[in-house]
Amino acid sequence: MIYGCIGEHLPHSFSKEIHNRIGDYDYILHEIPMGQLDAFMEKKDFKAINVTIPYKQDVIPHLYFVSEKAKSIGAVNTIVNKDGKLYGYNTDFAGMTDLINRIGISLENKKVLILGTGGTSKTANAVAHSMNAKEVITVSRQKTEKFIDYEEAVTKHTDAEIIINTTPCGMYPNTDGCPIDISLFPSLEGCVDAIYNPLRTNFISQAKARGIKAEGGLYMLVAQAVRAYEFFFDTVAEEGLTDKIYDGLSAEKENIVLTGMPGSGKSTIGKILAEKLNRQFMDTDELIVKNAGMPITEIFAQYGEKHFRDLETEAIREASKYSNAIIATGGGAILRDENVYLLKMNGKIYFLDRSLEKLLPTDDRPLAKDREAITQRYNERIDRYNETADEKVNSDVPAPEVAADIERRHIK
Repeated sequence: MIYGCIGEHLPHSFSKEIHNRIGDYDYILHEIPMGQLDAFMEKKDFKAINVTIPYKQDVIPHLYFVSEKAKSIGAVNTIVNKDGKLYGYNTDFAGMTDLINRIGISLENKKVLILGTGGTSKTANAVAHSMNAKEVITVSRQKTEKFIDYEEAVTKHTDAEIIINTTPCGMYPNTDGCPIDISLFPSLEGCVDAIYNPLRTNFISQAKARGIKAEGGLYMLVAQAVRAYEFFFDTVAEEGLTDKIYDGLSAEKENIVLTGMPGSGKSTIGKILAEKLNRQFMDTDELIVKNAGMPITEIFAQYGEKHFRDLETEAIREASKYSNAIIATGGGAILRDENVYLLKMNGKIYFLDRSLEKLLPTDDRPLAKDREAITQRYNERIDRYNETADEKVNSDVPAPEVAADIERRHIK
């Protein structure tokens, strides 16, 4: 390995894709099982590497030089081999600082809770102090002299104004998790999550639903990677490179999710987009039929609507774990908050707004089988479609035009 990233488990990592966008050098992901780090570091068989969970602290004893910033934080995520001597740096500090500034939240004179105690937690602490936070409290699963536990966090520190998550809770593939119940924090102004896969964890989705400024860790990952590249090659990156890479990568990774009434063209438009953008197409209704082994009309007839909605949520949960996909949803998918959270975890929702008079009854949709049913569903759901959508798209025009409109909006 010449350039790359080391960690224990890296199937979720976007680092290779980011570095491939930064420059023309071979960057690989190298998993190192517990107990084998020392041997790897002693060989020094690389020019420069990034370091991720759980080795950001463990690599330090192997280094000839540790930058003052990394030393003060107590964690290294970038190592450069200079003539057999290993130099360690921390670019996560710059990455997290850039992310917080991007979100537009101020930590000055604020009470900050940091969830987790690993290397990224140490970075978050340093960043919070550098931004003049009034009080910084670290939350751990076990209470110690330095850390409070989660029980104390939700009983004695509900006046926290900023929460930064540095734990893996909610990270792919275990995306259902949420590190803390933010509904218990009425003064919350901002949430930061170091997790970047999924793009928006439950933690971030719940914050956004409350109107709180919040964002996941993809921008931080890109920003620290650009800074690492500068250390790798002793150079200065071009201005705006972080934003350029972030915009392209987020658009590529983010699912295009289509919502709207039955008959609004979701499947047709979705297939056009999938072919044009070379993305996987997924239809949650088709997933329901596949998983249940029977048509939707039969599910309704035998088990009722609630059972169908439960199956729908499971299908959406399955589809939402993918990235870079086109997802067409059923007409009532947006009725459950849980479904919306799942769809927005890795996706951007486009509401296909077709006029009521252009919506045609369809036999395979029990709740939209005639004109009266369609009108009733439309009136019941139109506000919900608008509330849950990231963008509304006119779908009264031909399907290829709608697909082209969505492509223009999504691909940056």
